[in-house]
Amino acid sequence: MSGYFITLEGPDGSGKTGQIPPLAEYLRSRGVDVLTTREPGGTEIGDQVRRVIMDLSNKGMDPRTEILLFQASRVQIVEQVIRPALNAGKVVICDRYADSTLAYQGYGHQSDITFLQQLLHFATGGLKPDLTLMLDVDVEEGLRRRQVGGGEWNRLDDYDLQFHQRVRDGYHRLVELEPKRWEVIDARQTRDVIQQQIRAVVLPRLLLSESERKV
Repeated sequence: MSGYFITLEGPDGSGKTGQIPPLAEYLRSRGVDVLTTREPGGTEIGDQVRRVIMDLSNKGMDPRTEILLFQASRVQIVEQVIRPALNAGKVVICDRYADSTLAYQGYGHQSDITFLQQLLHFATGGLKPDLTLMLDVDVEEGLRRRQVGGGEWNRLDDYDLQFHQRVRDGYHRLVELEPKRWEVIDARQTRDVIQQQIRAVVLPRLLLSESERKV
């Protein structure tokens, strides 16, 4: 049985990470078998890679190094966590995935998008999400949230404002290219309103997917 793969994306400070636990709890209350995970990380190897990528002391990291480290972590989570769960019929909810590479390392660092798409296909084995939710917020507001929220301020957060604006613009470009896969949610709203909108998107998609499998 094939599962259903959901990813959450968005600029830094969009609040996507905090939306995953209540979404998973809601789906479980409706009898859905849910696995949640995150990128980079999600495996023992991936978590070690994450520490290297995010460490503020590694500001000298070349963008190409950054790209390859993300892919190393991604291979591990796809093969160890995501694909086995999907094969077991679970709904997988992942905090960031391959689209983050296109947004951050592609549009943010202005790397070659076509090459990155090929690299991502290699790293993921061609595994794409069924649904991607983009929580959208103005760059300045998102970074302000990160600074005052008391969470992890990492090496990627520390890039300049222009970088983060290119990332956000890149996300919107990705939405335009695959509108059927993406749903954009205004992350300026309250957490409860955002959660209700996420549920209103996710549940019908899951029900449709289930009905299609039974045909």
